[in-house]
Amino acid sequence: MPAERIGMRDAREVIRLKSASVSTHEIARRLGLARSTVRETLRRAEAAGLAWPLPDDMTDAALEAALYSSRRSKRGHRRIEEPDWAGLHRELKRKHVTLLILWDEYIAADPGGYSYSRFCELYRAFEKTLSVTMRQTHAAGERLFVDYAGDGVPVVIDRLTGEIRMAQIFVAVLGASSFTFAKATWTQALPDWIAAHVRAFEAVGGVPELVVPDNAKTAIVKACFYEPEVNRTYAEMAAHYGIAILPARPRRPRDKAKVEQAVLIVERWLLGRLRRRIFHSLADVDAALGELMAQLNERQPLRRLGVTRRQLLEEVDRPALKALPGEPYEYSEWRGCRVGIDYHIDVDAHYYSVPYRFARAEVDARITARGVEIFHKGERIAVHLRSSGNRKHTTVSEHMPSSHRRYAGWTVERIREDARKIGKATAALCEQILESRPHPEQGYRACLGIVRLAGSYGAARVEAAAERAIEIGARTYGSVKSILDTKLDRRPAPRRPADTAPIRHPNIRGPRYYH
Repeated sequence: MPAERIGMRDAREVIRLKSASVSTHEIARRLGLARSTVRETLRRAEAAGLAWPLPDDMTDAALEAALYSSRRSKRGHRRIEEPDWAGLHRELKRKHVTLLILWDEYIAADPGGYSYSRFCELYRAFEKTLSVTMRQTHAAGERLFVDYAGDGVPVVIDRLTGEIRMAQIFVAVLGASSFTFAKATWTQALPDWIAAHVRAFEAVGGVPELVVPDNAKTAIVKACFYEPEVNRTYAEMAAHYGIAILPARPRRPRDKAKVEQAVLIVERWLLGRLRRRIFHSLADVDAALGELMAQLNERQPLRRLGVTRRQLLEEVDRPALKALPGEPYEYSEWRGCRVGIDYHIDVDAHYYSVPYRFARAEVDARITARGVEIFHKGERIAVHLRSSGNRKHTTVSEHMPSSHRRYAGWTVERIREDARKIGKATAALCEQILESRPHPEQGYRACLGIVRLAGSYGAARVEAAAERAIEIGARTYGSVKSILDTKLDRRPAPRRPADTAPIRHPNIRGPRYYH
């Protein structure tokens, strides 16, 4: 193995001492060097034609070039060919590949090449010529960095009024290949955030091990240096794809330097080129982004590496990415709910049943575009097709108790009894409400609300309001409360002339309702 390379200060001192006829042994002792190193340095100085005193304008860089740039192999007097540092840099991104493995392969192909220490030194020098973000070590298929660009794209959503809405630009970039993906969304809210991730995974053709977002509220419920709390929907998406969420540490911008650089590139590469274009829909913006991102990824080679982002994706990242699942993630939203005494929960103005034994329990509802799943302490207790917010009920027969079964003291008989205590009109109104529902239990909530109004307004006023509600055909809790709030219960109802026959129809409320 060739002798160890020394610093230029020691090299100058070796040449100076030798010119003063100091022995090799003494030079090695004074400078703390191996004698073989001193002999090798003197041999190189002689081969380079160097003698003391050295020229005044010879810098350390010039001296180093004179001593080491023309190293010769043991087999002959030839200049060592420089390895393909850019290719080695790409190879080093592959999993389990080290500099020692690369040097073994290099020396096997060129036995007279650089020693391992010199090989590593030259590679580190090459690495310093790369950009700051490029110098970060990113293993193939390991990390996908995500963020939103600071500026958006204006979209004219109304051609007549010229109303403009800003489209947000989502950016994702793979760590190893720097392959960049951009998508336009209307907002940075959770549904758009999740949908953009799904599209990004499809664009790169696989799933990385980690996704690195910022600490925005959309992704991270509570930012923490040690244990950040990830949004539940975001965590569910990560579980669907088998990835981990690793948010950047607070006040650590270098954790996401890769995506910050990608955002800067997108803003300069895309937004600058789109500044004079007029868009009328989000689809138009996405189409323009797709064209420009294809140019960025496929036609613009990375500086000093000599290959495009697309080539690096195919060569380095994609083989290491995990396969996409059979179905893309379906967006869902989680909400905490309390079950009513009628064993239904309210989701967007529609009522969904759960088994009656969970009445008054705290549950979690997972809401998708097509369905509603209800969980109690992690166990799914009910699932329904999602319905529109029409204030109606979706009830599964198996969730209902047997007729008149008592739960926590509330039954049809008890509601009737409490209504009778207020008055005949209240009892009659509650009876009409219970009879108007497909299942009496679905009227529990309205009847209970009417009965409890007596605590705020008094039994006499509730009785008068119930009588008024019966007259106008209003069989809801909201109608009774509105009568009380507007004090219509204290006004006498207008009398119908005796010779006028009343018109009775379930869809006609009559003029007294609007009085």
